Amino acid sequence: MSAAPSTYSDGKVLAGVDIGTLTCRLLIGRVSDAGQVAELHSDRRILRLGEGVDRTRMLRPEAMTRVIRTLQEWKPVIEIYRVERTIAVATSAVRDAVNRDEFLDRVKREIGWEVELISGEEEARRTLLGIRSGLPADVSTMLALDIGGGSTEFILDRPGSAPVVRSIDLGVVRLTERCLRRDPPAADEVQAARVWIRKETETVQAQLGDVEGVTFVGTAGTITTLAAMAQSLPAYEPARIHNHRLSLATIRDLEQELLRRTKLQRQGLPGLERGREDVIVAGTIILRAVMETLGQSECLVSDLGLREGVLIDLARRLENRES
Repeated sequence: MSAAPSTYSDGKVLAGVDIGTLTCRLLIGRVSDAGQVAELHSDRRILRLGEGVDRTRMLRPEAMTRVIRTLQEWKPVIEIYRVERTIAVATSAVRDAVNRDEFLDRVKREIGWEVELISGEEEARRTLLGIRSGLPADVSTMLALDIGGGSTEFILDRPGSAPVVRSIDLGVVRLTERCLRRDPPAADEVQAARVWIRKETETVQAQLGDVEGVTFVGTAGTITTLAAMAQSLPAYEPARIHNHRLSLATIRDLEQELLRRTKLQRQGLPGLERGREDVIVAGTIILRAVMETLGQSECLVSDLGLREGVLIDLARRLENRES
């Protein structure tokens, strides 16, 4: 949903670019003093910057070029909105790559942006800002799950306590490349994936402590896609996806439907974003295994997350400098 640059009158107009392992996202928005983001323009592209990084620890030249070309397209769009500040952040794939400086230098040289390389914990902190900005008023204690391409973040947030954040090196691209190599994945591959996810989740669970009674919230592309698929949406509708409730039973049904199909046969399924046909299986397996391990029967879907949190955090930093 986009609006003309003059539609909103209060707050700072900012632009944020999230350079992820699988997807790159752009958000231009006006951030109010209360920390709400009014979207002016957004875009997202599945560019697979992290393709092969789990095995080689190297960003491929062609993957870096795909991202650079997209940023070149986005830069004049950002300039139209006369933003006060643009921020670009990079996450798991760039963190893990031994040639990350080559990529960061290219962005600086060819686009003119300094990319902020953020840790998994910092990624989670900003994701929490985005999620909190759009939760129903009755949600207090929550456990958020952010499934990315190369990593997954767990965020336990209780009123009056500092958030507990844990990041694991397990995401949809990494899991697909390491475990789910056949098309469709074989039973032994799926089982190996489940074992890995449960082991990682049990470690996180021990660090989080008791999560009984929390509201389980999911954000990012896997979970919003599953919400769209559960409703058989022919096109992405944020209003129907945001705060949709996904039951564990529905997630299991979707997993089985996806596992019965090849990548080619998944194309065109209602709600499934083109380009996500291979990694949606890994994402669904991750979500199911995490929920089962943590004893969660329902997932509240947030269409807001890191990209909104990046803008909210930037607005706060700018405000602190001015005060």
